[in-house]
Amino acid sequence: MTNNKSSEFNANQQEIAEFARILSHPARIAIIQLLAKKNEIKTGDISEFLPLSRTTVSQHLKELRNAGIIQGNIDGLKIHYCLNMDKVNEMKTLFNHMFESSIGDFMCRC
Repeated sequence: MTNNKSSEFNANQQEIAEFARILSHPARIAIIQLLAKKNEIKTGDISEFLPLSRTTVSQHLKELRNAGIIQGNIDGLKIHYCLNMDKVNEMKTLFNHMFESSIGDFMCRC
């Protein structure tokens, strides 16, 4: 049995950790980069740009969608995905604030 103590950390720390978990797979990073470059792409077309099967891409899209990082519009049997820039900007702000307030002008003296 694991001893999960994540509830003992503040909401901000938990939110940053959840975003970090979502971003922790290189396939999800590649999907985000692809959507940033293409602006919008159909579900089936994403696997043409990645060394992954459509099923695997679909699983990663689900994670990104559930986190609100991407959003999709249904067009027949396809879904057109794009980045949810409100969520992307929220993540950027959280990570920037974390590094600025935690590290600031810290200099390693090793």
